[in-house]
Amino acid sequence: MTAMTPGSNLPLNAVRVTVDVAAPVRLDVSGLLLGADGKVRSDADFIFYNQPSGPGVSYRSGGGAAPDSITVDTGALPPGIERIVVTASPDAAGQTFQGIEPTATVRNADGGAVIATFTPPQLGTETALVVVEVYQRGGAWKVRAVGQGYANGLAGIATDFGVSVEEEPAAPAAPVAAPAPAPAAAPAFTPAPAAPPAPPAPPAAPPAPTLGAGKINLDKGRVNLQKNQTVSLVKGGKPLLSQVKMGLGWEPAFRGRDIDLDASVIAYGPQRNHLDSCYFGRLSILGGAIKHSGDNLTGEGAGDDEVIVVDLGRLPAEATGLVFTVNSFSGQKFSEVAKAYCRLMDAATGEELVRFDLTGAEPQTGVMMAKLIKQFSGEWEMTAMGEFVKSRTVRGMVKPAAQAL
Repeated sequence: MTAMTPGSNLPLNAVRVTVDVAAPVRLDVSGLLLGADGKVRSDADFIFYNQPSGPGVSYRSGGGAAPDSITVDTGALPPGIERIVVTASPDAAGQTFQGIEPTATVRNADGGAVIATFTPPQLGTETALVVVEVYQRGGAWKVRAVGQGYANGLAGIATDFGVSVEEEPAAPAAPVAAPAPAPAAAPAFTPAPAAPPAPPAPPAAPPAPTLGAGKINLDKGRVNLQKNQTVSLVKGGKPLLSQVKMGLGWEPAFRGRDIDLDASVIAYGPQRNHLDSCYFGRLSILGGAIKHSGDNLTGEGAGDDEVIVVDLGRLPAEATGLVFTVNSFSGQKFSEVAKAYCRLMDAATGEELVRFDLTGAEPQTGVMMAKLIKQFSGEWEMTAMGEFVKSRTVRGMVKPAAQAL
C-alpha cells in the first residue's frame, strides 16, 4: 500500500478499482467520465446518488455507516473516455472540509486489496473536492492524487467539467392536464419526486446536496469580492482573457508619514512547490509571463501604486497557483495604512474585472491579498484572501502562501 501526496500517481494493475472516500462526517461521493477535452459528453456521465451507474462506472452508498464509493471498470469504459474524477462534498449543506479532511482508499475491486490511500492536506473553506482521478496515459491506466478544492460546492465541480446545472425550478402556475412522456433518463440533478408537489411545499426528497446556480463569474460585469470569496475568470462559459493585470494600491500612513509597501506574486506548482517570486528586485519571472512595474517607495499618487502583469496563456504548465502579496518593507504595520486594495484588470483594455478592498487590517507587516488557482478544466479562479503574516519581505511569505493554496 502507498500513501500518496498531491500530484503523485501510481500505475494500476487491476482492471477494476474501487475508490472509497471516508471522513468524520457523511460525504456525498460522485464520479465524472471525461473525454480528451476534460468535459463530460452529457449529463449521463455524472455518476452520483441519484444516477448510480453509467458505462464502466458505478456508485455505491455507504448509508452513513460506511464510506460512499465509486468503482471504475477500465475495461468497460466507452471509447474516448480518458479520465474519471472522483469528487466528494459534505452531506450537510454549507459545511466545509475544515477539520474533517477525507481519506480516499483505492482498492482492487475484485480482491479488495488496498492499492493506495490519499488524504488531501491543508483544507479550509472548500465545500467540495476533486479527490483522486483514474486516467489513461500511453495506453496504461493510472491513479493520481489530486485534492483540488472548490469553495462553491459540487455545482462548481460539475460546471467546470461541462455538466448542466440549473437552479431549482419554480412551482408551476397551474397543474398540467396530462403528464408528458417520461424521458429516457432522469435529469441528473433533480431528486425524483414521489408525486407532483403543491406549489408552496419544499422538496420531498431526503436531505441531500442539490446543485445550485454554479460559481460566481463575470457575466454580469465587475465583481466586488469579500474575504474568502471566489470568482471564476470566465464570461459566457468561455475563457475571458489570457493576460491580466493585478493592481495593488494604498495610501500613505496616517500623520503624513510615507510607507513603503511592496507588491509581489509567488508562483507555485501543483504540489505547492515554490517556482519563483516576482517583486521589486526581480521584475520578470517564468520567461516573462509575469512582470512587475517596479517599486513605489511612498504610496503617493492616484491609482495603483504597483502593477503586476500576468500572461496566463504564457505561463508554463507547471505553474498552477499564484499568490499576490504585499509587504511593509519599512516595517510599519498594516494597521497604520490608510487603505489597501487589489484589483484585477483586463491587460488589453484596462477594464476592471474584480476588486478586493482590504478592511480590518491587523498589526502585521505582510498580507496575502489574493490567489489565482488554475482548475483542472484549464480556467482560472481568483479568491480574495486578506490573511496577515509577520514578514517584511516576500521571502517570508513563500511558506505561508504555499500553505494557503
